[in-house]
Order: sequence, then structure tokens, then C-alpha cells
Amino acid sequence: MTQNSAPPTIDAETQTHLLSQALPYMQAHTGKTIVIKYGGHAMGDAELGKAFARDVALLRQSGVEPIVVHGGGPQIGAMLDRMGIESEFKGGMRVTDKATVEIVEMVLAGLINKNIVADFNAEGARAIGLCGKDGNMVRAKKMHRTQRDPDSKIEEIVDLGFVGEPEKIDTSVLNTVVGSGLIPIIAPVAFGADGETYNVNADTFAGAVAGALSANRLLFLTDVPGVLDKQGKLIPRLSIKQAHDLIEDGTISGGMIPKVETCIEVLNKGVEAVVIVNGKAPHAVLLELFTDHGAGTMFVR
Repeated sequence: MTQNSAPPTIDAETQTHLLSQALPYMQAHTGKTIVIKYGGHAMGDAELGKAFARDVALLRQSGVEPIVVHGGGPQIGAMLDRMGIESEFKGGMRVTDKATVEIVEMVLAGLINKNIVADFNAEGARAIGLCGKDGNMVRAKKMHRTQRDPDSKIEEIVDLGFVGEPEKIDTSVLNTVVGSGLIPIIAPVAFGADGETYNVNADTFAGAVAGALSANRLLFLTDVPGVLDKQGKLIPRLSIKQAHDLIEDGTISGGMIPKVETCIEVLNKGVEAVVIVNGKAPHAVLLELFTDHGAGTMFVR
């Protein structure tokens, strides 16, 4: 394209066709709560971040009630490296001591959260940054994990420090914020009953919020397109039973297993459908909600 050339245009017939396809889905989702988990790896591109903000702003303008929960694992790791704090991992999870949880809160509830809010507001949305501490929205409890010693085969308790999991959700703050026409952008940091700050896995946090709100959809924006069959083709829809069967026969394996298990847990909390979708794909949220074919793998009860 030359400097003076105009951007490509869509003819009126094509525009009408696209709108006629999208309209029934827009009407079906009007007034419905859509929780979107915005993953740390899906947040790595500034232009995609702006496009994501634009798309979610469009959801709000079309009558959908979006709530965004964001992660930030890679960004936390980078900041810990800059601060000279060495990370220790047990059972695939970061051990979070006092020094680490302070950095986690600073990065999640500060830098990342406010950058996302700025992107949203720049795109004409009215977004507000929150974390689980605000209004005592999410009360966390210390997470207890076990792992099997490879030599003795004895299970032992793993102390992950200030890593928590949601214990209680108060939806009144979110209902007030959403009812005011704002889009909540939430960092997964929360108080415990002991007064300590806990870092909560963003997937788990988003699932707990979606379950407490009986959300219509929970979208997990990740760096994978969804669940693939043994030929590498995307599986667009799975029931709980089908998902268990695919884990059993090895089709779902490795790091996809905990993602799918989280989807099943969320369904059991009362969410209508959960979707794993590639957050790096342009307009993935709109394609998933407003088209026939969707954009990822949808899990239903």
C-alpha cells in the first residue's frame, strides 16, 4: 500500500451479510455477564492489547456486561529478575514469600492493571482497575498442595508461601461497578482471613468470579487455539464427559489437562459455557461470541 492509498473497503452487501450474521448473537448476549481471563502470554503485544480493549469496549456498547480478570506471570518473572529476586518453583507453581508477594502485587494490581485500564479508556470504554482486596471482593485462603516424592513415593505437603485460592466472593462491588456502565479490570490479588496478601492463580480467580455471578460465558484467552484432536484439528465443542474421555485416551495431555480441568470445575459452579481461545488471534473475543463457528473450544455441561 502506498502512503496515499486508502485502506481497503468492504462493499455494502458484505457489510450487510456480516451484520445480519452477528446481530442474533449480539441480541442473545445482551444483558449477559461475560467474564474474560486475559492471560499473561496473550498480553505481550501492545497492538493486540489495544485491539482487545477496542473489542471489549464494543461488547459493552452492544449491551454485554464484560468483566476482565488478567494474569501477568511473565511480567512478574521479568520484574523479579530485575529486582534480583530468584524464583523457586514447586509442582509447577511459584513459591511466593513476603518479598515476592510484594512484587506480585506491585506488578499485577499496579503496573499491568493500570496499563490495561489506560488501553480501555483510550478506546472509548469506561474501565476501572480493581483487585480482590477492593471492597473485600475476594477472600482468599492459603493454598495447600501435595506432591509425591520421586524416591520414597510418599506424598508430602508443599508450602507455596503466600499463594492462595478463592474462599469467598462478594459480588456486590462488581454488581455496582457493572451497573454503573463501567468495565471492571481485576488483578488476582486478595486478602486472607489472616490479613495477609495472597497471589491467586488468574484462571482460578476468574473461574470463581464467573461462578459467583452465574456468568453466561467465561473466556480463557491463552496462547493456544483450544483443544486439538489427534490430527491437530481444533475441536469446537466438548461436553464434560467428552473432555474426560479425551484426557483418558491421551488426546488432551500435558499442560492442556489443567486448563481443561479448570473449565470443567467452572461449569460445575454454574457457568453456562467456558471457552479456551487463542488471545493472540485478532478479534478472538468477537469471533467467539458473534459468529456461527466461534474461535476456540467451548465446554458445556
